[in-house]
Amino acid sequence: MTTDAQPEMVQMDATDVDRWIGVPLGGQQFKEPFSTNDIRRFVQGMQNANPLYYNEEFAAQSVFGRIVAPQSYFGGGPGTGATPSIQGTVPGSHMLFGGDEFWFFGPRVFPGDLLRMERMLFDYRVTNTSFAGPTMFSRGDTVYYNQRGESIARQRSTSIRYLAENARRLGSFDHLRVDPEWTDEELEAVELEKIRYIKSYLDRGHLPRLWADVKAGEKLPRRVLGPHSIQSFTTESRTDVGGWEAHYDGGGPSSTMQAGWLPEMSRNEERMSINPGAGDGLVYGPSRGHVQPRWAQFIGMPRGYGYGATMGAWVTDYLTNWAGEHGFLLHVNTQYRNPAFTGDVTYQDGEVVDKSIDTQGRTIVQVRHTMSNQLGTVMARGVGEILLPKE
Repeated sequence: MTTDAQPEMVQMDATDVDRWIGVPLGGQQFKEPFSTNDIRRFVQGMQNANPLYYNEEFAAQSVFGRIVAPQSYFGGGPGTGATPSIQGTVPGSHMLFGGDEFWFFGPRVFPGDLLRMERMLFDYRVTNTSFAGPTMFSRGDTVYYNQRGESIARQRSTSIRYLAENARRLGSFDHLRVDPEWTDEELEAVELEKIRYIKSYLDRGHLPRLWADVKAGEKLPRRVLGPHSIQSFTTESRTDVGGWEAHYDGGGPSSTMQAGWLPEMSRNEERMSINPGAGDGLVYGPSRGHVQPRWAQFIGMPRGYGYGATMGAWVTDYLTNWAGEHGFLLHVNTQYRNPAFTGDVTYQDGEVVDKSIDTQGRTIVQVRHTMSNQLGTVMARGVGEILLPKE
């Protein structure tokens, strides 16, 4: 029996997922080392104007002595860290990013580095949501290593796997199908706020932010991004060096391509073998809902929407731009609650909530961060731990 408030839901079959938990996974690996222009392209797509990552003269005067990749950078990475959380076939499903947790171990990524990934499904749970009824929250780990075998970071990515049919029936986002309109004056105010934020770290230059000078309750400068558009989401996607044989199959099992994707959101492997452009997810496959409203609505989204992986990069960039080149982000855990839609503006805010010295004698500040849009809707929130020089 159905009611006006709750249409009948299609039940989710998650029985195939259990056998993948704890199994070391295969998947794609990078063929080529990263170049300086790969890093430049990444920070352009992430709208990160810190010259440490693209201006060789500024970077030469830094503690690194040359251009370095931001901590948010892993070359996009095949699946942007989500692939180990998408294991097991769930028929009729689609996925959204639900969160990311990062542990950074110390080595930085420089032009010329070649990374490889180890992957594993960590766990999952199924619960009911207002967005799609029966919904799976699955977590998978990716560990990144450089060519010297040094551990760069561990990413624990949460995928929201749901049945698109249920999301369409519930229509949670149907009231958001029209882009907001901005006056020229409002757009100029947004641009000026971007400039104020960028100047907050440009004015500091190469000076360290000291642990001794930071106070609990201190507010971080507000960052503003957007208004987002089909063009900006496409630029985000193009930071990934994927496709066109940029990767090789590292061997080992993986069911990511047999995850139960809807036929309309799947790649045509036969056509891809002839035309690599047929593997472009923005045009033909699972990512086209990001930039094509028709397919966004097919999977329960109201209009074009941004990438969870990009939100994770925004968070890391926000915390590390504040920390400065002498600081280091040790750990950050973020829950994604609402995506960035076309026409929206994203605001990032942060506050220092604690200071401590750990058992290793490291001087650490804890920062609570929040991401919201122009309506005050919370898009993401979490906490990061940042290592700062003591004095």
